Amino acid sequence: MQPILVTGGAGFLGSHLCDRLLERGHDVICVDNFFTGRKANIAHLLNHPRFELIRHDIVDPLVVEVGQIYNLACPASPPAYQFNAIKTIKTSTIGMINVLGLAKRCKARLLQASTSEVYGDPHVHPQTEDYWGNVNPIGPRSCYDEGKRVAESLCVNYSQAHGLETRLIRIFNTYGPRMDPNDGRVISNFIVQALQGEPLTIYGEGSQTRSFCYVDDLLEGMMRLMNHADNDVGPVNIGNPGEYTMLELAQAVLKVTGSKSVIEHRPLPKDDPTRRCPNIDKARRVLGWEPRIPLLKGLEQTVAYYRELLGT
Repeated sequence: MQPILVTGGAGFLGSHLCDRLLERGHDVICVDNFFTGRKANIAHLLNHPRFELIRHDIVDPLVVEVGQIYNLACPASPPAYQFNAIKTIKTSTIGMINVLGLAKRCKARLLQASTSEVYGDPHVHPQTEDYWGNVNPIGPRSCYDEGKRVAESLCVNYSQAHGLETRLIRIFNTYGPRMDPNDGRVISNFIVQALQGEPLTIYGEGSQTRSFCYVDDLLEGMMRLMNHADNDVGPVNIGNPGEYTMLELAQAVLKVTGSKSVIEHRPLPKDDPTRRCPNIDKARRVLGWEPRIPLLKGLEQTVAYYRELLGT
């Protein structure tokens, strides 16, 4: 059995994926440039006999021999992907081409970690896979949104032109242990603020909605999609269809942490989607998948991680 390559393997999702693949008996090659990935996420794997770490940026070609590729390499939080917008675009275009070239040479199946951000600020709710999206191509989020849309197009065209086996997963907001406390995503922001007794910052009135999928549920859907036999399955939404306003999420975090923090409102960022929630009918039908971990239970496990990390 050939090894499985996980690009972005030292990141939040990638490190958990490496854990799951090793648990299932696979050899794993983890590639990361450590821009947002952290060695602490994979420190427990460094001496594992079936784990190999390569420090590498997929914007440069990579030569390895693998049977499957999970391409998770790209910063995913707005502060991280906006820090160097051009580099973010290059990761999803030049990097995607390099990973596809590797898959073509190895005849490897490739799963591309796309995102719900391809739907932009959606006019269709909840979002189905056949919705084309409402994305500002020149806005502050476009380096990530449009980069992921191009990456999807590259995967589809490589599949059609070269018979490459590709899978597209559109990931909705995911949370859990190993999320960087400073990555700027709403759950990590709220938990850190609550544990440190700081105000929970809500942008706008707090009526905008998101859905939150616990990392274990997400990874189960991801691996089922990778191992699905049909190469024409198309993009699949993986996320939790439970929809929460930012105010509801803040109140849930305060409940789980027991914090006395207050809620503070700030101006809404440009192009911030007002609603985001997956329609997962396709995942249920094609993969037999749906999330099982409710928000409060997932928050409890995430808060426990942050308590240890922050020493609170």
